[in-house]
Amino acid sequence: MPNIRPISDLRNNSNEISEFCRGTREPVFITKNGIGDMVVMSMETYELQQAQLELYAKLAEAEAEIAAGAEGADFFDFAKKLRADVHGKV
Repeated sequence: MPNIRPISDLRNNSNEISEFCRGTREPVFITKNGIGDMVVMSMETYELQQAQLELYAKLAEAEAEIAAGAEGADFFDFAKKLRADVHGKV
């Protein structure tokens, strides 16, 4: 169930809201005059969401390239090159 709080709680109980967001990794929905106004979340949750969005965008781009007929690299050749770059020549 979403945690919904009035904007006055953001001003009066910011530490409590911060601890809730960090402890539960859940956002807090802030209302202003009874209407949704903003969402507060921990930095960790925000960064995770941004990383997921970036990954989804890259996957969508790769799927579009494949649909357009682009050829991908062989996985085993790619993995061998990646290992060599990370650990030295294999």
